[in-house]
Amino acid sequence: MESILVLAHTEADGSLAKPALEALATALALGGPVTVGLVGAAVDAAAIGGCGAGRFLAVTGEAFAQPRYSTDAAAAEALCRASGAAIVIAPQTSRWARALSGVALRLGGRVDTHATAVGAQNGVPAVTRWFYRQRMEGTLTRSQRPWIVLLDAGVVEPWRGAPAPLDVETIAVAVPPTRTTVLGVEATQAGGQTIRPDAKLLFVAGAGWTKKQGDGAVHGVEAEALILGFLGASQASLGGSKSLVDLSGEGQPVLGFMTHLNQIGQTGSTPRHPKGLSTCCHGEEPHAVGWRFIAERRAINLDPNCGWARGKADVLYLADAFAVVRELNRLLA
Repeated sequence: MESILVLAHTEADGSLAKPALEALATALALGGPVTVGLVGAAVDAAAIGGCGAGRFLAVTGEAFAQPRYSTDAAAAEALCRASGAAIVIAPQTSRWARALSGVALRLGGRVDTHATAVGAQNGVPAVTRWFYRQRMEGTLTRSQRPWIVLLDAGVVEPWRGAPAPLDVETIAVAVPPTRTTVLGVEATQAGGQTIRPDAKLLFVAGAGWTKKQGDGAVHGVEAEALILGFLGASQASLGGSKSLVDLSGEGQPVLGFMTHLNQIGQTGSTPRHPKGLSTCCHGEEPHAVGWRFIAERRAINLDPNCGWARGKADVLYLADAFAVVRELNRLLA
């Protein structure tokens, strides 16, 4: 196997997040010589010195603490050149996704994104990824080097080992001119976060929550309270069907906390959670595509002939979603 570089950016405290540890585990499993390249204000807290990598390189400094294309690209380019690696594996974070295409161009290499596996095919490095909204799986090989691969989060088990200090080689990088200044971080209100990639449960709301119920009235306020209460008690991640997130543009009642960022399915995201619970969703193919990587799928719907009842769900509850979630919230409280 050719030489491999794992590119990772550290968190505010200098540690490595789960996607970076997944990229490290993928690189170590390939069997070739591995170099780890770290970018951030500090890297001491990474504590992966015992992972088995041959070298640890770092670009550090306050200028590299914040995500910024110019500084991130300069740091990544310097690490790639210093390592001389043929294969570069990095987590598919917004920070690397923004910068590494430009780095591949500077190095005369190639880049592939959203990989779900990196392995070998007849002794040649190969990358697996999904195409056409996760309907088709393909395997790619490339002759160009360096080959930069961005690995999707949640597809492999992260590296786990005893923490050990790093023996780091510091790479000097001249800070390029910048036109952006980070003034601070504006966080969501307490309890306002609804997208939780590491949650054990994905809770999906469909347009039925905003339609007339059995009494002939719309209960939008109660729907918001029930869903937010369940998310708060269970710490589940919230997903939405396309029909629901599009309602705001049609002048119909909407859930105030639902945005297109929550959308899953054919034109949305494809999350990976151990379990999923769909409520008031029809479950037809465009929506079910977003559930391809959910391990256990359950749904609540009053219609026994809905799409979920025709083989899309492992368990289908023929019940009123309002009544079920109301009871769940009572039990969780």
